[in-house]
Amino acid sequence: MALLQANKDLISTGMKEFNVLLNQQVFDYSITEEDMVVIVDDWVNIYINFYRPQMTGEKQEQERALQELQQELKTLANPFLAKYRAFLKSREDLNRAVPSS
Repeated sequence: MALLQANKDLISTGMKEFNVLLNQQVFDYSITEEDMVVIVDDWVNIYINFYRPQMTGEKQEQERALQELQQELKTLANPFLAKYRAFLKSREDLNRAVPSS
C-alpha cells in the first residue's frame, strides 16, 4: 500500500530540512565520533517527534510514514557521519605527523 501524498510531502520536507541542518554543522574536534552519533540520533528523534502529529491517515499509515521518514533521515546522516569520521581521522593523522618539541 502506497503512502498518502500528504505524508510523502511531509517526508520530503523533513528530508530537505534535515539536510540543511547537516550542511550547517561546523565540525569540532572536542566532539567524539560516538558523541556525534548520539547527537545525530537525537536530531532524527526530534524530527520524528515534530512530524508525528502532522502525519495523516490511519494509525498504521502514520506509523509506516514515520518509519520511512526515520529511514530516510538515517540514510542522509550516514555520509555526514562518514565525513565527520574522516575529519577526526585527519586531525589524528596531523597530530602524529607533527613532531613534539
